[in-house]
Amino acid sequence: MMKKCPVSALNTVLTALSGVAPLYLPVNGKGKDTRAKYTKYEDGMIYSTALNTVRSAKDFFFPQTENLVNFKVDGKNIEIIDPREEHEDFILFGVRACDYKSFDVLDRVFLSEPVDSYYASRRAHGIVFTMACTRPAETCFCTTFGIDPSEPQGDVSCYMTETDVYFDAKTEKGEVVLAKLGDLLADCEESTVNEQKELISSRMKALPLSSLSTEAFGGDKLDKLFDDPRWESLSESCLACGTCTYVCPTCQCYDIKDFDTGHGVCRFRCWDSCMYSEFTKMSAGQPRLTQMQRFRQRFMHKLVYYPANNDGLFSCVGCGRCLASCPISMNIVKVMKTLSEEAEDNGSK
Repeated sequence: MMKKCPVSALNTVLTALSGVAPLYLPVNGKGKDTRAKYTKYEDGMIYSTALNTVRSAKDFFFPQTENLVNFKVDGKNIEIIDPREEHEDFILFGVRACDYKSFDVLDRVFLSEPVDSYYASRRAHGIVFTMACTRPAETCFCTTFGIDPSEPQGDVSCYMTETDVYFDAKTEKGEVVLAKLGDLLADCEESTVNEQKELISSRMKALPLSSLSTEAFGGDKLDKLFDDPRWESLSESCLACGTCTYVCPTCQCYDIKDFDTGHGVCRFRCWDSCMYSEFTKMSAGQPRLTQMQRFRQRFMHKLVYYPANNDGLFSCVGCGRCLASCPISMNIVKVMKTLSEEAEDNGSK
C-alpha cells in the first residue's frame, strides 16, 4: 500500500527516519557554494529539491579514500591490523533514478568474484529512498540508457507534488522502515502518483537530449569505433583535469598507496582517473602514451568495453553531471553525437 505525508510534515518524517538509522540526504550548502550535497541529517535540516547533488551517492558505497589495512612495524616483526569496523545500517534519502542505476554498474564490478568485502558491507547496510524527478534538467539524458525517472527503483520510491510526498516500498527493507514511521504516514491510492508519472514522462520527451541514441555503440562496435579518426579532434580540447571522472556516479577506477605514519604503514585506496597521464603506469612505461588514447579509453569503456562484458549494460546513466562540470564543455554527449554521425555517414557510403 502506498503511503503519503504532507510536504509540510516532511521534516517530521525525516526526523523519525533519522531515529531508525543514520540518515543522509541532499542539503543546500551555505555561503558561496549553495550546491546540494549529501549531509548527515540533524533536526531542522531542509531537504534540497535540487535535481542533482554535486557528487553522487556512489560515495557511500565506494568512498573517495578508504583505509584497507594497517601495518605496525616493530623491528623485524610486522603486525597486520584490519582497520574496518562493523557498519551500521544507514538510510540514503532522495537518490535519483539515474544514481540508483549506477549502483547496478558498480555492483557488477565490486560484487563479482572476488567480491570486494569493503563495498559489499556498505551495500548490505544501505537503505535507499529514491525520489522521482519531477523537473528534469536540460542536461538529463537517462532515458537514453533505459532509465525511467518516473519509476525510480530502490527500497522505497518517493514522489513529491506541491502538497504531498508519496512513499512506495519496493523491498522488504523498505517495508520494515516505513512500518516504523507508524501514523506519520497515511495510506493512499496511486492515482495522484500515476498523474505525476505521466507528467514526468512528458517532460522527459521534451528535453533537448531526448533523442540521443546508443544505436552506434555497444560491445560489438569495438573494431568500428576504436580507430575512428574523430577521436583526435574530439580529444584536442580536453584538459585531462579528471573532473568528469570525479563527479561520475559510475566511474570505478582506483589506486592503492602506502603511507608511512611514522609508527607503521597505512595502506589505502583512492579514486583515480583514466584521464591522468600516470594512470596504470607500470615499470615498463605508460600503456597509453597520448591524451587522445586516454580520452578514447574513458568513452570506449563506458560505451563499448563495459557493455561487452555486462550483458549490454552501458556504464553511463545520463545524470548530466559531466555536462555541467566540464570546464571546456567536452562530454559524453558530444562524443556520442559525433561518432553517431560518423557511423551514419559510413553507413550511407
